[in-house]
Amino acid sequence: MKLLGIGSRINHDEYGFGVVTNVDSKQYWVTFQKNGLETIPLNDGFEIIEAVENEVDSVSFMDIESSLKKILRQWSDVTEIAPIADKWKNGTLILQPADSNLSNKEIPIDTFFHKIVMVRDRVRVMEQKINSSKTLNDQDKIDLQQYITRIYGSLTTFNVLFKVKSDQFTGVKSN
Repeated sequence: MKLLGIGSRINHDEYGFGVVTNVDSKQYWVTFQKNGLETIPLNDGFEIIEAVENEVDSVSFMDIESSLKKILRQWSDVTEIAPIADKWKNGTLILQPADSNLSNKEIPIDTFFHKIVMVRDRVRVMEQKINSSKTLNDQDKIDLQQYITRIYGSLTTFNVLFKVKSDQFTGVKSN
């Protein structure tokens, strides 16, 4: 299937007349006369009015941005901002002791979440330092990496706090 280039004009079954303004590996970004910007699958139902024969790069800006973030996360010690899930914003974490004579401890969830993100980022930095170490042999690196994977696995309980799945902890994956 040949991809339409940016500037191609189409008539969509549902949205009507539109112009292709971006293309990625899965969809066209089309500005329609009546509906504004919509994304439609590459194989959606539409009539091609005029096809522009541009070379289309099937990598979107979002794909590039995501790859760049992954590279920066892997090779820098800069703390990235991870958003908390909306349902937890401005919430309170209450620690209630079993002994009713003792008082509860209340902590803003945002503060607790920030601490969790700091732990995650520091473990990532430690992982990078281990992997780039010139003094550790390969077996030591593998052993330490297994401990780090287990640390991530122990922290997966806190994944409910993260808004974005890619920010979450991942441990050993079972088959």
